Amino acid sequence: MTGTAGSSTTGARPKEIEAAWLLTLAAVVGQAVVWVLGAFVVDPTGLDDMTSVSGADAAARQLALSGGVLAVVLAGWLAVAVKMRAGRGWARVVLGFAGALCLVAAATDFSMSGTGPAAWPLLACLPDLVTAAAVVPMFLPAARRHFQARPRRA
Repeated sequence: MTGTAGSSTTGARPKEIEAAWLLTLAAVVGQAVVWVLGAFVVDPTGLDDMTSVSGADAAARQLALSGGVLAVVLAGWLAVAVKMRAGRGWARVVLGFAGALCLVAAATDFSMSGTGPAAWPLLACLPDLVTAAAVVPMFLPAARRHFQARPRRA
C-alpha cells in the first residue's frame, strides 16, 4: 500500500491519512450523538437521573456544563486531527494515545454497564472503537512516509 501516487513529492495526502481523517470525523460525531442519546433519549436518561437526585435546575446546569465541556474537547480533538491531516507527527502521536485510551474506556465501559437497553452499551462504545480504529491507518507505511516528509513546525 503506497497511498496516492507521488504523495511525498506532490503534496497529496496518502489514502491512509484520509481514512484516518474520516474515521476521526465519524468518531467525533459519534461521541456527540452518544452524549445526546444518553442525556435525553435512552432510558434511564441522564437528565432523568440528575433531576431525581438534584432537581430540575441543577440537572439543567449540570447538562449544560457537560455539553460545554464535551464541545470544547471535541473542538480540540478536531484541531489536533486537522494538524495530523496536515502531516504533523506530534498530532499523530496525540491521536494514537487518545485511540489507546478510548480502547481502554470501551473495554471498561462494557464490563460496567448494567442498565438501559441491551444494545445501548455497544452503541455507546462505538465511537471509542472508531477512535481506536482511526489510529491504525495513521501508522501504516505510506502514512509514516507522509509524516516524515513534512517540515517540523506547529
